[in-house]
Amino acid sequence: MFQVINPYSKEIVAEYEYTTGENIEKSLNILYKNRSTAHNIPVYQRADILNQLGDLLVKHKESLARLIVIETGKTITDARVELDRAKATCEATAVEIRSLKGETLNSDAYGSTRQRIGVVNWFPLGVVYCITPFNFPINIGIHKIAPAFAAGNAILYKASEFNYLSCEYLIKLCYEAGIPKDILLPVYPESNYYARINADSRVQAINFTGGTQVGRQITSEAGMKPLLMELGGNDPFIVMEDADIKYAVSVAISQRFGTAGQRCTAPKRFYIHADIKDEFIDQLVKETQKLVVGDPMSDSTFVGPVIHEKAACQIQQRIQQACKMGAQLLAGGQRENSIVFPTILDSVSDDAEIIVEETFGPVIPIQSFKKLDEVIQKVNRSEYGLQSAVFTKDIGIARRLYDSLEVGALIVNDGPGFRAEHFPFGGVKSSGLGREGVGYSIRAMSQQKLWVI
Repeated sequence: MFQVINPYSKEIVAEYEYTTGENIEKSLNILYKNRSTAHNIPVYQRADILNQLGDLLVKHKESLARLIVIETGKTITDARVELDRAKATCEATAVEIRSLKGETLNSDAYGSTRQRIGVVNWFPLGVVYCITPFNFPINIGIHKIAPAFAAGNAILYKASEFNYLSCEYLIKLCYEAGIPKDILLPVYPESNYYARINADSRVQAINFTGGTQVGRQITSEAGMKPLLMELGGNDPFIVMEDADIKYAVSVAISQRFGTAGQRCTAPKRFYIHADIKDEFIDQLVKETQKLVVGDPMSDSTFVGPVIHEKAACQIQQRIQQACKMGAQLLAGGQRENSIVFPTILDSVSDDAEIIVEETFGPVIPIQSFKKLDEVIQKVNRSEYGLQSAVFTKDIGIARRLYDSLEVGALIVNDGPGFRAEHFPFGGVKSSGLGREGVGYSIRAMSQQKLWVI
């Protein structure tokens, strides 16, 4: 029995039994048996179903938003934005599947005397195991389910154990939109079943978003099957001396303190040019002190709790460690149950955990620099390489960072949290394998087949 506890009120909001091994077997057998069902649905009908799902998300927006709040502690404002993005994801996937194209090839292009034509088309992989984290239970869920279904696959869906209510609601809406019940099944396995599912031959691909440690475990268990993995990030936020400081501060606050800092793309290492550091910090502290902290169900709240008190304690410990290593605490630092107040640290050591590790919490650790080479070396020293950001008016600096940083994306004059649902999304090194973004996900969950005639 697992209990879902509201991170803010500490009330039990749901209790559920883990899926038994017998029922996991049944689900896998059903999905494997019906793995061609979605492929047999015409593409235009799959697109129509996804558009209908987007409409249903709008219709049920407020109910879903409130479930997200009570399960995760995300503010009601952030939850509503997430649902707007989920609808956009459905719409974008419907467009992408209509435009997915094969190709034809002439066999005599390289001297062959045989007059043959090669026809290349996309086919589903079969059963895709989709695994999502707690922080965006609907939009990341849609980023898994919609492209997998659009590509013609059957889907075994595992949401975070903290998202039982929102997962059940989402699956219900998927069925209502027209996704057949025998090709989309949720499971809630205990951890001792994870390896068996990952290795099962009926699971023909895995699409996972979550922590790097779990990602490594999945890759060691899955064997030779396609993997699409969006893992941890320790994303740099670089502010040059020519930047619009006021704007950079507003983005820093929005992207680092939104969702209480629990985003893989949230900026987590702040490199501020020495010539403007004092001005940047002065504005940052003033704006941070204006933020409303507390009840996530209130429209005025900007920072609510993190997912549970254990996570809050770890964040606070990293703040305290950084201070013992010489960092200056400029704002925040305190904790009340699962709430960590927005925190700003200056002159943080390179070796502090809050710089080295991905920290899922509302903390801005600042380091200053004089030369761009310093930043490039520090960013590339990390095991992570998800997204990055630079604020500058100099396109030459932006181009140099784009060429030099070992990351999946560089965003200019916006934070690393920027994401468009149809852009490629993913990282290098310990930040993942492959690329999401609906069109890229459809291809990642498909295989090409050649027909020679």
